[in-house]
Amino acid sequence: MFNWVLIDEIIVNALKEDISNIDITTDNLIDNKSISKACMITKENGVIAGLAVAKRVFEMIDGEIKVIFNVKDGDEVTKGVNIAEIKGSTKAILKGERIALNILQRMSGIASISKKYSEIVKDYPVRIVDTRKTTPGLRILEKYAVRVGGCHNHRYNLSESVMIKDNHIRAVGGIKKAVAKIKDRTSHTVKIEVEVESVNKLKEAIEAGADIVMLDNMNIDEMTKAVKVAEGRVLLEASGGLNIGNIVDVAKTGVDIISVGALTHSAKAMDISLNIF
Repeated sequence: MFNWVLIDEIIVNALKEDISNIDITTDNLIDNKSISKACMITKENGVIAGLAVAKRVFEMIDGEIKVIFNVKDGDEVTKGVNIAEIKGSTKAILKGERIALNILQRMSGIASISKKYSEIVKDYPVRIVDTRKTTPGLRILEKYAVRVGGCHNHRYNLSESVMIKDNHIRAVGGIKKAVAKIKDRTSHTVKIEVEVESVNKLKEAIEAGADIVMLDNMNIDEMTKAVKVAEGRVLLEASGGLNIGNIVDVAKTGVDIISVGALTHSAKAMDISLNIF
């Protein structure tokens, strides 16, 4: 599911940020031999994501701690559900609480909004995808949460695939020149996506040999026309200002992909608490 080398690095950095020396409260109040039980309780409805990562936080603090889940990633839960039970060192529970919750709440919030987007277009042959508008350092977690919610991932980073955007085009001197140059310098296995802002530029991108064309900030009429012009020769991605209120209209145009930055950059963290009992 995860590259745990990368996940462990995220957790270590988070713990170093949260405990620069000692936990001045816990280490002075709690005996080393103290054992406690705790549970994680949802305080609102949503979709759970990130349980294994939250568990890993506690395990990295104390390898003897036990975490048992009552739900799994992707489950839709209501307010008041006991989603996990934790038993072990009281100190470890208290020291890991905030980092585990921060990660779990963030990922569950993204999964929850992704679920709403995926459900609203489920009757259309279109994919909702995320963008690179993620929290620095947390992209692997956030893109996983998008998938848990039923949406899909766009490219993971700048090294993964080609996307020739407006600034690239201006810098090189046109779509045709940009596509030709990138084809000459990359493998035949690499897909090439080109961003355009008009139907005429779409035609130019198709003629240049693009595999995917991003329709940037086009209105519904322009997208509809673009689909007719493309005639299935390239994949069409709608992008720019798309949200829960307008994606159904966009899906109806016949585009193949709708990219929504809000899946990650505007997701509200799901409210989850941890209580020792």
